[in-house]
Amino acid sequence: MVLAKEMMGCSLIERSSLVSSSKVFRTCSGDARQKQNRFLLPVKPVWVPSVRLRKVSPVMAAVSEDLMKAAPSQKEKAVKFKVRAAVTIRNKNKEDFKETLVKHFDAFTDMLGRNVVLELISNEQDPKTNGPKRSSEAVLKDWSKKANIKAERVYYTAEFTVDSSFGIPGAITVTNKHQQEFFLESITIEGFACGPLHFPCNSWVQSSRNHSGKRVFFSNQPYLPDQTPRGLRALRENELKDLRGNGRVVRKLSDRVYDFDVYNDLGNPDRGVDFARPTLGGDKIPYPRRCHTGRLPSETDMQAESRVEKPLPVYVPRDEQFEESKQNTFSASRLRAVLHNLLPQLKASISAHNRDINSFGDIDDLYKEGLLLKLGLQQEVVKKLPKMVTKLQESSEGLLKYETPKVVSKDKFAWLRDDEFGRQALAGVNPVNIERLTSFPPVSKLDPEIYGPQESALKEEHIVGQLHGMTVQQALDENKLFMVDYHDIYLPFLDRINALDGRKSYATRTIFFLTPTGSLKPIAIELSLPHTTPQSRAKRVVTPPVDATANWIWQLAKSHVCSNDAGVHQLVNHWLRTHACMEPFILAAHRQMSAMHPIFKLLDPHMRYTLEINALARQNLINADGVIENCFTPGRYCMEISAAAYRSSWRFDQENLPADLIRRGIAVPDPTQPHGLKLLIEDYPYAVDGLLIWNALENWVRTYVNHYYPNSSLICSDRELQNWYHESVHVGHADLSNESWWPSLKTPDDLVSILTTLIWLASAQHAALNFGQYPYGGYVPNRPPLMRRLIPEENDPEYTNFLADPQKYFLLALPSLLQATKFMAVVDTLSTHSPDEEYLGERQHPSIWSADAEIIEAFYEFSAEIRRIEKEIEKRNANPNLKNRCGAGVLPYELLAPSSGPGVTCRGVPNSVSI
Repeated sequence: MVLAKEMMGCSLIERSSLVSSSKVFRTCSGDARQKQNRFLLPVKPVWVPSVRLRKVSPVMAAVSEDLMKAAPSQKEKAVKFKVRAAVTIRNKNKEDFKETLVKHFDAFTDMLGRNVVLELISNEQDPKTNGPKRSSEAVLKDWSKKANIKAERVYYTAEFTVDSSFGIPGAITVTNKHQQEFFLESITIEGFACGPLHFPCNSWVQSSRNHSGKRVFFSNQPYLPDQTPRGLRALRENELKDLRGNGRVVRKLSDRVYDFDVYNDLGNPDRGVDFARPTLGGDKIPYPRRCHTGRLPSETDMQAESRVEKPLPVYVPRDEQFEESKQNTFSASRLRAVLHNLLPQLKASISAHNRDINSFGDIDDLYKEGLLLKLGLQQEVVKKLPKMVTKLQESSEGLLKYETPKVVSKDKFAWLRDDEFGRQALAGVNPVNIERLTSFPPVSKLDPEIYGPQESALKEEHIVGQLHGMTVQQALDENKLFMVDYHDIYLPFLDRINALDGRKSYATRTIFFLTPTGSLKPIAIELSLPHTTPQSRAKRVVTPPVDATANWIWQLAKSHVCSNDAGVHQLVNHWLRTHACMEPFILAAHRQMSAMHPIFKLLDPHMRYTLEINALARQNLINADGVIENCFTPGRYCMEISAAAYRSSWRFDQENLPADLIRRGIAVPDPTQPHGLKLLIEDYPYAVDGLLIWNALENWVRTYVNHYYPNSSLICSDRELQNWYHESVHVGHADLSNESWWPSLKTPDDLVSILTTLIWLASAQHAALNFGQYPYGGYVPNRPPLMRRLIPEENDPEYTNFLADPQKYFLLALPSLLQATKFMAVVDTLSTHSPDEEYLGERQHPSIWSADAEIIEAFYEFSAEIRRIEKEIEKRNANPNLKNRCGAGVLPYELLAPSSGPGVTCRGVPNSVSI
């Protein structure tokens, strides 16, 4: 009842003459009563170590005294009584003129009978029709009177007449006879003996003029397919058929159809051959599938889908589109990005010689003065800006300034130090490529007939002096040598990359020594180029400096490593492993599992916004001539590198954290440890914090799965569950579907492992890889996304210039001013939390997303565990013995701290891949 008050803003029941606890005409069975009872829980969870739930007396359905007198006994005839629906509609905060006009027209026609109509569907089957029992239709009241209410949520009521044989409603149909869609947040039915019945909807309801048929919403009572009440079975199957679509090619933005397609929309061959890109997905270039949009082929290539350029929207199912607050945040960030990019372009057109970064002061001024002052051309530039932009500049001087990235906020020169270079391999924005070296020197796995000798140029004499008195073999035996290896992933593309204008790269290997303090010390960097001729010097090794010249060469070598690291981070670890590889599982979930399926309810918050952000990425980030190609060293070959990684190294069974740590040799199985693993680098912030979250997720998922699947037979017989997993693998990941490493889905343990991996990837793994992008990469010298110069050899013509002015040579090797500011603006957007973000341990309608009392209590226990983990992370960040997260000028590791405020915070674990 308290929950109903909170949802309605006032108690409908207290004011209603329809409800009385003294007159009951229908009661629920004992089992149904237990499942439908509600609890006194806050809408926002209270984070305490233990949460206990209190039951409330059930609300009883009753009728008026007049109806009581007129009605015969229940044994003779069913008695009619009334129940009430409390409906929550979410308003738009901002409406354009057309929307406002249509809204007022709908208010007028609502009075004439073009209403929003609801109908209750019983769990029970009607023996006469063999269909579900249905109530009389009911109209939302006072739509026209409330049309001008400006509140975020508007509450409506509707009254139904049912009889005592109706049973318990399991579904509601909604027909929108207006012209305009509306967002239906939830419905609560009051008046049945078992208490309030909740229908979390969170969906756009389209006008029946555009989408014929009634929308169906199911209650929050979860059912496995075979346990579905008879009255709901046909509705459940038909709803899934609607979501799969009928094969119609063209998609309207208002559709709710989920289907698969290959990545044939990244290029734009109609613009010319330079903008054509190969299709990703299929036998030639394996890749995960993406959401089908139904656009027509391009005019010049029937295999390529035609492009839709911004600001026109790319199709995703209507309910997957950003909600308004998210869209506003994203649009504001995009506006900042446009402004930041516009000004350097104007500067370049006015003064071509200023296109390069001429000093470190040029970079510092971006944070101190903002771009207009930085350009030194304020009046000249302002004249060229659109009026809207100049007004924005006048109203907010800081709009065109960049925030100082955290990596230089405490120590401006931290990025230059070797210990910080090593620390970021463990606690930076890409902490997932460090691996233990098991043999020395390392050996390539590439075909020697194509790529030259597999042997490394690294020799013992390169590193033995850096091992604190150990031999190389001793260091290997004692697990002291580690490596970040970007040799095999870059070498096949180097000829093509280095042929691009203004792009130069090596295939790199970096060797680290684990010091007694627990920090990583870089001791050698191998730089490889394609082995074009037997006489060519394709490989060189750079070691820590002993003089001034060697120091600058060492800094250039580290920058090339960081550039490769930035590319692998963005293209493989971030985009491929969390965004692209999650999308097939999301599409299959909507196509194969009903909203009332308990596993769909579990996954639902971890699928939010992912299809929309991926569609936007295809439109503007990973497309031909998009941000990624412009800002990263591989240029037009970026996505081919991503696809090569998918083919050669992606394995779903190794995407969970423990398996990944073991695969990289960072951990070994140890049943005596809390997580069953022993870390070989004890002060590894990503791993130690990640294992806390992994363990909490796994316990929560295990509790959930075991509740609904006490034995393996239920797993095997669940056709929706099996269809979901089969389609995710054999359609969504069709190109790798025959690999032997795919986990089976036969037991509860199998399901726990699969679901925990998916939730981990969508939440913690994505957060660890995403929200540090601006705090670490916003200072371009720390992680240059591209390099424009190779390191000169003594016999190179450029070597003299390098000796004469090494700082200038270093800055010329970094991105240009335009490239740098474009990259900074984009990673600023990607690192931003929106105000409506849902973080791990939170979810919409936390008390009523499920009607199962045990699951609700288990969820609150999981939420409390997440809060305890956050406090533990805070303690670790204050521990001076942990050198990789605490010390003078050292950034604390907060990327896996679960909560965050909005904005760029370098912390926070959202439930889903939402940016």
